[in-house]
Amino acid sequence: MGAPHVIPYQGSKRKIADDILKYIDFDVPGKLYEPFAGSAAITLSAAAKGKANGYVIGDKYEPLVELWKIIIESPEDVANRYEHLWMSQLSNPREFFTQIRDQYNADSDPVKFLYLVARCVKNAIRFNSKGEFNQSPDNRRLGTKPERVRREAKRASQLLKGRVELRSGDFLDILECATSDDIVYMDPPWQGTSNKKDPRYAYLLELDRLIYGLEQLNKRNVPFMLSFDGTCGDRTYGNELPTELGLTKIGVHAGRSSQATLLGREDITIESLYLSPSLVERCNSDKPLISSELQLQFF
Repeated sequence: MGAPHVIPYQGSKRKIADDILKYIDFDVPGKLYEPFAGSAAITLSAAAKGKANGYVIGDKYEPLVELWKIIIESPEDVANRYEHLWMSQLSNPREFFTQIRDQYNADSDPVKFLYLVARCVKNAIRFNSKGEFNQSPDNRRLGTKPERVRREAKRASQLLKGRVELRSGDFLDILECATSDDIVYMDPPWQGTSNKKDPRYAYLLELDRLIYGLEQLNKRNVPFMLSFDGTCGDRTYGNELPTELGLTKIGVHAGRSSQATLLGREDITIESLYLSPSLVERCNSDKPLISSELQLQFF
């Protein structure tokens, strides 16, 4: 079986996790850090493959970290509470979603957050200027079925319980203790959206702050990977990061764009994956880091 999939976040790297993790083909004596966790797809896939000796899941959005905490520590409780919400919606799904959304914006209950993510349009979270969840329900479906949440939460707990640290806060604080024995995977808000107010993110990230953080990781010789931009059809998201960072840029084929599919197009998404110098030095693969079919798209 593949890695568990508990939180159905839009933009999750679950489908391309293998393509990302293939660049960790060396022993990691320390921990794998994922400070922009979201669905924690890379952590879950890495744990399923035994890529590290421990894991750190972090995010600035505290309810998300709280959700991961109870999934790992009390998966049955999460499943029972989610099932109650899911069953309670059946008589009037749209009205019930609105009620739970209002309640969540008042109490930040993490299981209500899971229900909202599973039930909202395209699993795409949105926030208003006050930081409140304001995405609409997807009226074509009822969200992830309770039996699947129960199964996937249990699997995630089995993989991570006793092996993971959970941290809420800024990514620099989460990575403060990372050393050359560890490895870091980062999937911050993409360029093109992170330099202005965007309802997809509860918190935005300043590019200068990200670059500073990458510089600090390089100085400490901490190996890291970063998903940060890419192309979809003829659209390009963001500019390349400074060459002074010494990063190797890889093109990862992420498949057909769901938005393009809705519009009847066949645009393919290519996501960029940046590898740090210390990671490239440790990579034991005999294969070229950049495949010939993707090389021309980036260089």
